[in-house]
Amino acid sequence: MMTDVISPDLKAALRRLKLSRMLDTLPERLTLARQQKMPHQDLLLLALSDEIARRESLSITLRVQKAHLDPTMRLENWDSTAKVTFDRGLLNELSSLRFLDAHAHVAIVGPVGVGKTFLAHALGHIACRRSATVLALRADQMLKTLKHARLDNSYEAELRRFIAVDLLILDDFAIDVLEATESRDLYEILLERYRAGSIVVTSNRGPDEWLATFADPVRAQSTIDRFTSNAYDLVIDGESYRPRLKPTLAKAGTARAR
Repeated sequence: MMTDVISPDLKAALRRLKLSRMLDTLPERLTLARQQKMPHQDLLLLALSDEIARRESLSITLRVQKAHLDPTMRLENWDSTAKVTFDRGLLNELSSLRFLDAHAHVAIVGPVGVGKTFLAHALGHIACRRSATVLALRADQMLKTLKHARLDNSYEAELRRFIAVDLLILDDFAIDVLEATESRDLYEILLERYRAGSIVVTSNRGPDEWLATFADPVRAQSTIDRFTSNAYDLVIDGESYRPRLKPTLAKAGTARAR
Protein backbone atom coordinates (compact mmCIF):
# COMPACT_ATOMS: atom_id res chain seq x y z
CA MET A 1 0.00 0.00 0.00
CA MET A 2 1.39 3.39 -1.08
CA THR A 3 1.48 6.00 1.67
CA ASP A 4 1.01 9.70 1.11
CA VAL A 5 4.08 11.92 0.99
CA ILE A 6 4.24 14.74 3.54
CA SER A 7 5.18 18.10 2.05
CA PRO A 8 8.22 20.01 3.41
CA ASP A 9 5.96 22.93 4.43
CA LEU A 10 3.73 20.66 6.54
CA LYS A 11 6.77 19.04 8.14
CA ALA A 12 8.16 22.48 9.01
CA ALA A 13 4.83 23.60 10.47
CA LEU A 14 4.55 20.49 12.66
CA ARG A 15 8.10 20.99 13.94
CA ARG A 16 7.42 24.62 14.83
CA LEU A 17 4.38 23.47 16.80
CA LYS A 18 6.48 20.72 18.47
CA LEU A 19 4.31 18.08 16.81
CA SER A 20 7.00 16.50 14.67
CA ARG A 21 6.38 13.06 16.14
CA MET A 22 3.04 13.07 14.33
CA LEU A 23 5.10 12.47 11.20
CA ASP A 24 5.66 8.90 12.41
CA THR A 25 2.04 7.95 11.70
CA LEU A 26 0.64 10.79 9.60
CA PRO A 27 1.46 9.31 6.14
CA GLU A 28 -0.46 6.12 6.95
CA ARG A 29 -3.34 8.14 8.41
CA LEU A 30 -3.55 10.29 5.27
CA THR A 31 -3.63 7.20 3.08
CA LEU A 32 -6.34 5.64 5.24
CA ALA A 33 -8.37 8.85 5.13
CA ARG A 34 -8.13 9.02 1.34
CA GLN A 35 -9.13 5.38 0.89
CA GLN A 36 -12.08 5.65 3.26
CA LYS A 37 -13.08 9.14 2.10
CA MET A 38 -12.79 10.27 5.70
CA PRO A 39 -14.09 13.76 6.59
CA HIS A 40 -11.34 16.28 7.37
CA GLN A 41 -12.44 16.62 10.98
CA ASP A 42 -12.22 12.85 11.51
CA LEU A 43 -8.74 12.77 9.98
CA LEU A 44 -7.60 15.61 12.24
CA LEU A 45 -9.07 13.89 15.30
CA LEU A 46 -7.37 10.60 14.38
CA ALA A 47 -3.98 12.26 13.89
CA LEU A 48 -4.27 14.20 17.14
CA SER A 49 -5.43 11.07 19.00
CA ASP A 50 -2.24 9.34 17.88
CA GLU A 51 -0.21 12.21 19.33
CA ILE A 52 -2.17 12.21 22.59
CA ALA A 53 -1.64 8.45 22.98
CA ARG A 54 2.08 8.85 22.28
CA ARG A 55 2.47 11.64 24.82
CA GLU A 56 0.51 9.75 27.48
CA SER A 57 2.66 6.67 26.92
CA LEU A 58 5.82 8.77 27.21
CA SER A 59 4.53 10.43 30.39
CA ILE A 60 3.83 7.04 31.96
CA THR A 61 7.30 5.81 31.01
CA LEU A 62 8.93 8.89 32.54
CA ARG A 63 6.86 8.59 35.74
CA VAL A 64 7.82 4.92 36.08
CA GLN A 65 11.51 5.76 35.62
CA LYS A 66 11.36 8.63 38.10
CA ALA A 67 9.58 6.37 40.58
CA HIS A 68 12.36 3.74 40.32
CA LEU A 69 9.82 1.01 39.65
CA ASP A 70 10.96 -2.30 38.22
CA PRO A 71 9.60 -2.26 34.63
CA THR A 72 8.89 -6.00 34.71
CA MET A 73 6.84 -5.94 37.94
CA ARG A 74 3.45 -5.16 36.43
CA LEU A 75 0.30 -6.93 37.52
CA GLU A 76 -0.22 -8.45 34.06
CA ASN A 77 3.17 -10.18 34.47
CA TRP A 78 2.24 -11.89 37.76
CA ASP A 79 2.97 -15.64 37.63
CA SER A 80 -0.42 -17.24 38.17
CA THR A 81 1.27 -20.60 38.83
CA ALA A 82 3.06 -19.25 41.91
CA LYS A 83 2.30 -21.41 44.94
CA VAL A 84 1.16 -18.57 47.16
CA THR A 85 -2.11 -17.63 48.78
CA PHE A 86 -3.53 -14.20 49.53
CA ASP A 87 -6.84 -12.36 49.45
CA ARG A 88 -7.46 -11.88 45.70
CA GLY A 89 -10.50 -9.75 46.43
CA LEU A 90 -8.38 -7.38 48.50
CA LEU A 91 -5.77 -7.15 45.73
CA ASN A 92 -8.53 -6.27 43.26
CA GLU A 93 -9.72 -3.56 45.62
CA LEU A 94 -6.19 -2.18 46.00
CA SER A 95 -5.74 -2.23 42.21
CA SER A 96 -8.68 0.17 41.94
CA LEU A 97 -6.50 2.71 43.82
CA ARG A 98 -9.40 3.77 46.00
CA PHE A 99 -6.95 3.46 48.91
CA LEU A 100 -4.84 6.15 47.20
CA ASP A 101 -7.82 8.47 46.83
CA ALA A 102 -8.59 7.96 50.53
CA HIS A 103 -4.93 8.46 51.58
CA ALA A 104 -4.92 5.03 53.16
CA HIS A 105 -1.88 2.74 53.42
CA VAL A 106 -1.07 -0.86 52.53
CA ALA A 107 1.08 -3.39 54.40
CA ILE A 108 2.13 -6.35 52.26
CA VAL A 109 3.42 -8.97 54.68
CA GLY A 110 4.83 -12.46 54.16
CA PRO A 111 7.93 -14.65 54.08
CA VAL A 112 10.85 -14.20 51.70
CA GLY A 113 10.28 -14.75 48.00
CA VAL A 114 6.48 -14.82 47.81
CA GLY A 115 6.12 -11.69 45.63
CA LYS A 116 5.68 -8.84 48.12
CA THR A 117 7.93 -6.45 46.21
CA PHE A 118 6.34 -7.49 42.92
CA LEU A 119 2.82 -6.60 44.08
CA ALA A 120 3.98 -3.33 45.66
CA HIS A 121 5.64 -2.26 42.41
CA ALA A 122 2.60 -3.45 40.43
CA LEU A 123 0.44 -1.04 42.44
CA GLY A 124 3.01 1.64 41.70
CA HIS A 125 2.69 1.00 37.95
CA ILE A 126 -1.09 1.31 38.14
CA ALA A 127 -0.70 4.61 40.00
CA CYS A 128 1.71 5.91 37.35
CA ARG A 129 -0.80 5.05 34.61
CA ARG A 130 -3.32 7.20 36.45
CA SER A 131 -0.97 10.19 36.60
CA ALA A 132 -0.02 9.81 40.28
CA THR A 133 3.48 10.58 41.51
CA VAL A 134 5.25 7.53 42.94
CA LEU A 135 8.58 6.80 44.60
CA ALA A 136 9.76 3.26 45.37
CA LEU A 137 12.84 2.36 47.38
CA ARG A 138 14.02 0.16 50.23
CA ALA A 139 13.35 1.54 53.68
CA ASP A 140 17.04 1.38 54.58
CA GLN A 141 17.94 3.33 51.42
CA MET A 142 15.55 6.10 52.38
CA LEU A 143 16.99 6.33 55.87
CA LYS A 144 20.58 6.36 54.56
CA THR A 145 19.66 9.13 52.13
CA LEU A 146 18.33 11.24 54.99
CA LYS A 147 21.40 10.49 57.09
CA HIS A 148 23.75 11.66 54.32
CA ALA A 149 21.52 14.66 53.61
CA ARG A 150 22.25 16.01 57.09
CA LEU A 151 25.91 16.34 56.09
CA ASP A 152 25.31 18.62 53.09
CA ASN A 153 22.32 20.59 54.41
CA SER A 154 19.86 18.95 51.99
CA TYR A 155 17.87 17.17 54.69
CA GLU A 156 14.72 19.28 54.39
CA ALA A 157 14.68 18.92 50.60
CA GLU A 158 15.06 15.14 50.80
CA LEU A 159 12.44 14.86 53.52
CA ARG A 160 10.00 16.87 51.36
CA ARG A 161 10.71 14.54 48.43
CA PHE A 162 9.58 11.52 50.45
CA ILE A 163 6.55 13.34 51.81
CA ALA A 164 5.36 15.06 48.62
CA VAL A 165 4.69 12.07 46.34
CA ASP A 166 1.20 10.64 46.07
CA LEU A 167 2.43 7.09 46.74
CA LEU A 168 5.55 6.13 48.66
CA ILE A 169 6.59 2.46 48.39
CA LEU A 170 8.97 1.23 51.10
CA ASP A 171 10.39 -2.23 50.55
CA ASP A 172 11.84 -4.36 53.38
CA PHE A 173 10.21 -2.25 56.07
CA ALA A 174 11.08 -2.94 59.71
CA ILE A 175 13.78 -5.48 58.84
CA ASP A 176 16.66 -3.92 60.79
CA VAL A 177 16.79 -2.42 64.26
CA LEU A 178 16.74 1.38 63.87
CA GLU A 179 19.04 3.93 65.41
CA ALA A 180 17.54 6.85 67.31
CA THR A 181 17.93 9.24 64.36
CA GLU A 182 16.42 6.72 61.96
CA SER A 183 13.46 6.23 64.28
CA ARG A 184 12.86 9.99 64.33
CA ASP A 185 13.09 10.21 60.53
CA LEU A 186 10.60 7.40 60.05
CA TYR A 187 8.33 8.99 62.63
CA GLU A 188 8.43 12.32 60.74
CA ILE A 189 7.61 10.72 57.37
CA LEU A 190 4.77 8.55 58.61
CA LEU A 191 3.37 11.42 60.69
CA GLU A 192 3.45 13.85 57.75
CA ARG A 193 1.86 11.32 55.40
CA TYR A 194 -0.87 10.32 57.84
CA ARG A 195 -4.21 11.10 56.16
CA ALA A 196 -2.28 13.17 53.57
CA GLY A 197 -0.59 10.58 51.33
CA SER A 198 -0.43 6.83 50.90
CA ILE A 199 2.37 4.42 51.76
CA VAL A 200 2.80 0.82 50.65
CA VAL A 201 5.25 -1.16 52.75
CA THR A 202 6.51 -4.70 52.31
CA SER A 203 7.85 -6.59 55.28
CA ASN A 204 8.86 -10.04 56.45
CA ARG A 205 7.58 -9.03 59.88
CA GLY A 206 3.98 -8.53 60.88
CA PRO A 207 2.91 -5.11 62.24
CA ASP A 208 2.89 -6.57 65.75
CA GLU A 209 6.69 -7.06 65.42
CA TRP A 210 7.54 -3.57 64.15
CA LEU A 211 7.59 -1.95 67.58
CA ALA A 212 10.72 -3.85 68.59
CA THR A 213 12.73 -2.40 65.68
CA PHE A 214 12.37 1.24 66.83
CA ALA A 215 14.86 2.87 69.18
CA ASP A 216 12.20 5.07 70.80
CA PRO A 217 9.18 3.06 72.05
CA VAL A 218 7.00 6.16 72.48
CA ARG A 219 7.54 7.39 68.93
CA ALA A 220 7.27 3.82 67.68
CA GLN A 221 3.87 3.28 69.27
CA SER A 222 2.57 6.56 67.87
CA THR A 223 3.97 5.88 64.40
CA ILE A 224 2.79 2.29 64.12
CA ASP A 225 -0.65 3.04 65.55
CA ARG A 226 -1.24 5.80 62.99
CA PHE A 227 -0.11 3.59 60.13
CA THR A 228 -1.91 0.37 61.05
CA SER A 229 -5.19 2.11 61.90
CA ASN A 230 -5.33 3.44 58.34
CA ALA A 231 -3.83 0.49 56.44
CA TYR A 232 -5.02 -2.53 54.48
CA ASP A 233 -3.17 -5.75 55.36
CA LEU A 234 -2.35 -7.98 52.39
CA VAL A 235 -0.88 -11.15 53.86
CA ILE A 236 0.89 -13.52 51.45
CA ASP A 237 1.78 -17.08 52.37
CA GLY A 238 3.35 -19.90 50.39
CA GLU A 239 6.57 -21.06 48.76
CA SER A 240 9.37 -18.80 47.59
CA TYR A 241 9.55 -18.49 43.80
CA ARG A 242 13.32 -17.98 43.82
CA PRO A 243 14.30 -21.69 43.87
CA ARG A 244 12.52 -21.99 40.52
CA LEU A 245 14.95 -19.44 39.12
CA LYS A 246 18.01 -21.38 40.25
CA PRO A 247 20.19 -22.47 37.29
CA THR A 248 20.57 -26.22 36.84
CA LEU A 249 22.72 -28.50 34.71
CA ALA A 250 21.18 -30.25 31.73
CA LYS A 251 19.68 -33.62 32.62
CA ALA A 252 21.74 -36.73 31.95
CA GLY A 253 21.24 -38.16 28.48
CA THR A 254 20.65 -34.83 26.78
CA ALA A 255 22.90 -33.91 23.90
CA ARG A 256 26.12 -32.11 24.81
CA ALA A 257 27.54 -29.26 22.80
CA ARG A 258 30.57 -30.32 20.76
